[in-house]
Amino acid sequence: MSAELPQGEEKRRAVRGIFDTIAPRYDLVNRVMTFGLDVGWRRRTVTELRLPGRSLVLDLACGTGDLCRELGTRGYRAIGFDMSHGMLTNARTDAALVEADILALPVGDGAADGVTCGFALRNVVSLPGLFSELGRVVRRGGRIALLDASRPDRRVLRVGHGLYFDHVVPAIGGLLSDRRAYAYLPSSMAYLPPPQEMLAMLRAAGFPDAERQQLSGGLTQLLVGTRA
Repeated sequence: MSAELPQGEEKRRAVRGIFDTIAPRYDLVNRVMTFGLDVGWRRRTVTELRLPGRSLVLDLACGTGDLCRELGTRGYRAIGFDMSHGMLTNARTDAALVEADILALPVGDGAADGVTCGFALRNVVSLPGLFSELGRVVRRGGRIALLDASRPDRRVLRVGHGLYFDHVVPAIGGLLSDRRAYAYLPSSMAYLPPPQEMLAMLRAAGFPDAERQQLSGGLTQLLVGTRA
């Protein structure tokens, strides 16, 4: 991991500051830099929950509410949690929103039927801590669907993705929002452990069938599992 990336409480403050800064144009930049593919990725995330209608789903690091809106469209009851006040202020959703650290959710044990999380695994201070919290708040038989960025396995796609993600994305972010913030996003990939390590963490946290799905040729990854 790069020594330049913040750790611990410094990381928590830095991440909150970054997302407060980019919140007003967050949705626009997402659509432009993914060519609209992020819409389909979120739909797939909600599809993989496979829960009954009216199930209660917690959307962690909900941002401006994209996943909350998709959850509502599918008939789920959504509650969004985010520590960025700027994101919540700019949210466009009818779901209940709570300003909170997703490592310490203000909900009871086994209170949720499901959990979603979009592009935030890299941003928490402790990934094992987050997975442990998922094991606490999701009921037995409940489902999780965690979406985040990835790098393709195939070499040609990986090289092209690296050029785009590491150079074009910061340029787009600088043009439409804040270049420093969008320069952080590619570098933050270094926070993610190898996929098999993440799956092992999830299985240890109470999701023994955890699996990883690659979307759009490996541009993103989706971790799904059922609470035992």
